[in-house]
Amino acid sequence: MTTKPTIGFVGVGRMGANMAHRLHSRKYPIAAVYDTDHPRAQKLAQELGAEACQSLTRVTELADVIFTVVPDDEAMQRIFSTQEKDSLLSQASGKLFINCATVSPGVHVMIETSAATSGAETLEACMASSITQARAGTLYLMCGGLDGAFRQAEPILRELSASIRFVGSAGQAAEVKALVNMVMNINTAALAEGLALGDALGIDLTLLREVFSQTGAASRVLETDGEDMQEREHSCFFSAAHAAKDTQIALQLADEEGLSLPLAQVTRDQYDRMVREGLGELDKSGIAELTFKNRHRPAAD
Repeated sequence: MTTKPTIGFVGVGRMGANMAHRLHSRKYPIAAVYDTDHPRAQKLAQELGAEACQSLTRVTELADVIFTVVPDDEAMQRIFSTQEKDSLLSQASGKLFINCATVSPGVHVMIETSAATSGAETLEACMASSITQARAGTLYLMCGGLDGAFRQAEPILRELSASIRFVGSAGQAAEVKALVNMVMNINTAALAEGLALGDALGIDLTLLREVFSQTGAASRVLETDGEDMQEREHSCFFSAAHAAKDTQIALQLADEEGLSLPLAQVTRDQYDRMVREGLGELDKSGIAELTFKNRHRPAAD
């Protein structure tokens, strides 16, 4: 019987914690968890029989394969720093890092290079799914990196996903993920405006959503967010703050290519407004609060 590798997680928020639970349920030994919110890490460690590590170096020491699920470029650069004493790359020879955060493509390229210098390998495994799929092992994963790293990671990733797509070299999966989220966020903003106008016109929104679903207005976002917008149920699966951040990644890529994306720009501005007005931790469906009459009172200029 082949021994399963020990697993570590850095970043155990909504997605990371549910992925860890999934792998634990599939009999993978979860050896280490780390989060800047240490009580959160301690709680998960108790549930999984893991160590709540006080340092990144300790995670690398305990685990063969380390998943990172952190919020942004800055966090990724910090945990893989070659300048700091506490880094995942300290004594990292032979380790595999599977990086699941939505960050700029160039960050993935940089980390792959730094890891190779330390004798480690990395793989980006960008997720196009949410919390429910993470716990159930039905994520849609887009992977980028070296072929050998992908082959090593694939048996573990199969336990987390319903579908895996190997996109290409480091950074390319992150490019595709940025476009996925950009289009999703634009669709979410458009749906909110359609429902808000329908509501203002006195149209029954349940009827309107049913009509949308059978016409060119249909979308995956309609399925996942339409009723939530109607009922003002914005429990967070994918936050408005993350929607703003991810749309900005796509806009930066567009700027580098000399492209103008006005819909993405307006959508980013709307999600930025949510963050400014204290709504950033609502689900992305909360953008409806900005468009429906008599809902959110705008902040003073």
